[in-house]
Amino acid sequence: MSSVIDRSDGQSFSRTLTNHGLHLQRARTAILQLNVGKLCDLTCAHCHVNAGPKRKEVITRETIDRILNWLARTTIPTVDITGGAPEMAPDFRYLVEELKSMPRIETIIDRCNLTILLEPNYEWTAEFLAANRIKIVASMPCYQPANVKAQRGDGVFESSIRALQLLNRLGYGRQADLTLDLVYNPNGDFLPPDQTELEADYKRELKLNFDIDFNRLYTITNMPIGRFAAWLKHSGRLAAYMDLLVEAFNPASLSGLMCRNTLSVGWRGEVYDCDFNQQLGMQWRNGKPLFLWDLDPVQLLGRTITIGNHCFGCTAGAGSSCGGALV
Repeated sequence: MSSVIDRSDGQSFSRTLTNHGLHLQRARTAILQLNVGKLCDLTCAHCHVNAGPKRKEVITRETIDRILNWLARTTIPTVDITGGAPEMAPDFRYLVEELKSMPRIETIIDRCNLTILLEPNYEWTAEFLAANRIKIVASMPCYQPANVKAQRGDGVFESSIRALQLLNRLGYGRQADLTLDLVYNPNGDFLPPDQTELEADYKRELKLNFDIDFNRLYTITNMPIGRFAAWLKHSGRLAAYMDLLVEAFNPASLSGLMCRNTLSVGWRGEVYDCDFNQQLGMQWRNGKPLFLWDLDPVQLLGRTITIGNHCFGCTAGAGSSCGGALV
């Protein structure tokens, strides 16, 4: 059970759900999470997307327009833009501006790696996000340089600190309408600590040492897929990590799983239950692969969620989602 993580049949996770009398179905879709591609200025060790500077997968204007047309037929209030570094998509500004013009969209989230804000040709990004009141969810694996260096490379901690200070100067984390949330993920094959306690540590250390303010901290479990799975295999730790996730299964986490209220859409418009399923190629099908514009928005409720053994990552311990701990 613990040695196979990349199967899409979900037999082990499915059996665990059955043993607990549980079943995963979609609730009302509240969030459309759009992965605009795998292009990124960083190559992080924990990245489940395998993003990097040489990736060519990037959303086109045509695909953006088709997604926007579909969204206009729904009541989905939140769009969560991710990548890669989403800001590197050539039509990122167009996407944000079009979303801002849609009256039903209440919240737009940019999942930012922070360093992109300081890169040549992207100096416009921070002010653009602030001007459009975009919520930023920023990756900040630790408040200590050594841990960030191990995950994300030389100089990334220092760049991230400068980017956070820039965002603070623009009002992020300090004004009510400019939300800045940070994301922690473990620097290795272990579960995150208590989210509330770690948030207090982050706020204390970042304020004391760098005068940085932010709103919330999300703790996210490293998923045993992509680049992190490759590291686990190379280190001979894959089976032990899967055992850890399986043994820490928490049935109380299921009600808050992001796959229940989030629709994941890839850079070509393909549809998945979550971003992790997306990276494993577990696309929705109905005799053929389904794209967003193939779906009737009113028929999403109650659909059975496609699961796999990687789902143990979201249900271990306090649970894990794009919004942090679940219990």
